Amino acid sequence: MIIFVVAVLVSFLIKTFVARSFYIPSGSMENTLQINDRIIVNELQPKVFPLQRGDVVVFKDPGGWLPPAAPSTGNPIQKGIGAVLDFVGLGASDSDQHLVKRLIGLPGDHVTCCNALGQMSVNGVPLKEPYVLLPPGQQAVSGKPFDVTVPAGKIWVMGDNRYNSADSRYHMDDPTKGFVPLSDVVGRAFVISWPVSHWSWLDNYPETFQGTERKDQ
Repeated sequence: MIIFVVAVLVSFLIKTFVARSFYIPSGSMENTLQINDRIIVNELQPKVFPLQRGDVVVFKDPGGWLPPAAPSTGNPIQKGIGAVLDFVGLGASDSDQHLVKRLIGLPGDHVTCCNALGQMSVNGVPLKEPYVLLPPGQQAVSGKPFDVTVPAGKIWVMGDNRYNSADSRYHMDDPTKGFVPLSDVVGRAFVISWPVSHWSWLDNYPETFQGTERKDQ
């Protein structure tokens, strides 16, 4: 019994401070992430270690990005089991209350789209984005042009499935202006854990963002 209690406590501490699981409820990050994939999120970023451009991040709804949560379903036993799994970090029942996007702009970054080649630029550097999914025949990486400077304490995020993602661009006219507070970021997704056929590390493509560092950094 003592061993079981210790194991549960350790699992809870890991979930609270180190890592936890989420599932993917939408196709906004295809083809990097598929619907119903499960990912493991490193909660030490950004609490302890800084985020990087290109990271896949999980964050709480900044305000009005998601519809109201649907009422929970299932019998009391199922709900009880789900609550226990959530407590120890093995469940992911609140995934539909979070969003998963790729971090494009850090605080202070100037992010624009699109140039004559249809590319997005960060701090004046055009990006070659191999992870982006575009509709057939489409060259521009965003159907909506934008020119923003990321405020202090915020980030700019976009889905890899660029024409099917309600990301920062979609919410530019909201009170959030499309920016996500760093305080809302749960962590960086670093691996697809399920299904086994999709298992892989999640790349943040440092070569894509090479040279985008601001001169004042």
